Amino acid sequence: MEPKEQLSQELYNVRHSAAHLLAHSVLELFPDTLITIGPVTETGFFYDFLPTRNFRDEDITLIENKMHEIANRKYNITGRQVSKDEARKIFATNKFKLELIDEIKDNTVGIFTQGNFSDLCKGGHVSSTDKIKYFKLTGISGAYWRANREGTPLQRISGVAFDTKESYEKYIKKCEDAILYDHRRLGKQLDLFSFHDEAPSMPFFHHKGTQIYNKLIEHMRSLQTDYFELHTPLILHESLWKTSGHYDNYKDHMYFTQCDDQTYCVRPMNCPCAMLVYKERPHSYRELPLRLAEFGCDHRYELSGVTHGLMRVRYFTMDDAHIFCTQDQMESEVIKTLDLAGKAYAPFNFSKIKMAISTRPEKYIGAIELWDKATSALKTALERKNLNYIIQEGEGAFYGPKIEIKIEDNMGREWQCGTVQIDFFMPKNFGLEYIDSNQARKTPVVIHRAILGSMDRFMGILIEHFKGNFPFWLAPTQVRVLTITDNQKEYSREIYNSLIKAKLRVEFDDSGDQISAQIKKAQNDKIPFMIIIGAKEASTNTVSLRHHDGKQEFGLTCEELIKRAHELELSKI
Repeated sequence: MEPKEQLSQELYNVRHSAAHLLAHSVLELFPDTLITIGPVTETGFFYDFLPTRNFRDEDITLIENKMHEIANRKYNITGRQVSKDEARKIFATNKFKLELIDEIKDNTVGIFTQGNFSDLCKGGHVSSTDKIKYFKLTGISGAYWRANREGTPLQRISGVAFDTKESYEKYIKKCEDAILYDHRRLGKQLDLFSFHDEAPSMPFFHHKGTQIYNKLIEHMRSLQTDYFELHTPLILHESLWKTSGHYDNYKDHMYFTQCDDQTYCVRPMNCPCAMLVYKERPHSYRELPLRLAEFGCDHRYELSGVTHGLMRVRYFTMDDAHIFCTQDQMESEVIKTLDLAGKAYAPFNFSKIKMAISTRPEKYIGAIELWDKATSALKTALERKNLNYIIQEGEGAFYGPKIEIKIEDNMGREWQCGTVQIDFFMPKNFGLEYIDSNQARKTPVVIHRAILGSMDRFMGILIEHFKGNFPFWLAPTQVRVLTITDNQKEYSREIYNSLIKAKLRVEFDDSGDQISAQIKKAQNDKIPFMIIIGAKEASTNTVSLRHHDGKQEFGLTCEELIKRAHELELSKI
């Protein structure tokens, strides 16, 4: 597991300069636009604007072409320090820049200039605009001034930039792959899931998608044998969410319903239900740690503009667990959870797994001393496992700090999936207790834990990660039986029935198409094993095996095939 990669100074300078180039181009094309800020990001850059009319998708090409034109003018990029009064004159018509100038504590401010364009800036640029060669604008989105929903609505134009042609071409290839292997396209092609207007942004899993879904759950169940599994209600009284703290901190993302003049909430997460189950009876310290797991269905209201296939939905299932333990058990339980995560991710062959600790946010509950203690336990657990990590300041949940586990897929994209979160406060809110060795009543610590995270989102990640070519153990259809002529149909059915009896996921191609068409369809459906049966196979009681990659094996008995399949199933490859 590796730490987050840091940008080189050269790459930072290119991306910073590209952001200025973007603002320069927008002002040449749309002179009445107000520019605000344009920082470098981990993957590129963006700039936020207040245009006189909203940018449209077709403007992206226009702006990008203008950026290349300005870059080719070979303007020198120079910086200087000016007084705040002079800076106010330069940006006299831009209220956003004036606000930034007023907040600067120094008596002078930095200004960087290229041609007739100037911007507030601390520095970090290439020497001239022609050094900005390898860039691409990636889209337009909404934003708010200072990321405050009460602030001025803005439009954000995002882009990527690289310091070498090789890095740029690698990115372009990744983009092409992302389009080609988009999980929404493959989900339709492979008949895995669909979306419908009757339930916006809530996936309907078809039979084949449900097969994958169930295999993922089966995979997790096989690993968490020391957990007790729960199954709890979806709709609960609003008082529960006020007790947990979610109502005050999360109500804008919750669905509500009325019944018997009472207000109920469709649950957005599973933790309060686990608290109620724990509270159902007294507990001794001898029972702890008590690990309660649930594959719980949750509903969260997400704005329609941010939903995206399976990656961000309004209805999903979490592979959730809540570990009730003593303070002395915290570190060891976090370590066990990290070990579990390693085993859970192993069959998927992710390129990298990274760790981050998200610390106390501005809006939080509980004493800072407890937050510090929880954060320290997370750090110590990672260090005892010799795992590198980064700190994400202020990104914890309102009730506790957490470890975020991030995986990198085969296209080099990073996804945050697992979380391990220490919580002193929710068990206290619910009045949870255990009896310690001195017969005193104590409040347990709760570790909130998810490994795959949202099962729906994880499936979307896997579809793109494997490009639809699921490993044998996970494929919704593992084997398809193909027959060259009708004369072999009876024998083919015998093979099919034997494979079904062996509990393999099998289909029989009864289309009557030519064998070449049957093979092509099986390849498009990304079936791992194609069993081809002709006159020779029928006469010798054997089968021919064609793999998805085109490799072929001849003269296998049905028993040999089943053994091979079961070995792949057990080894999860």
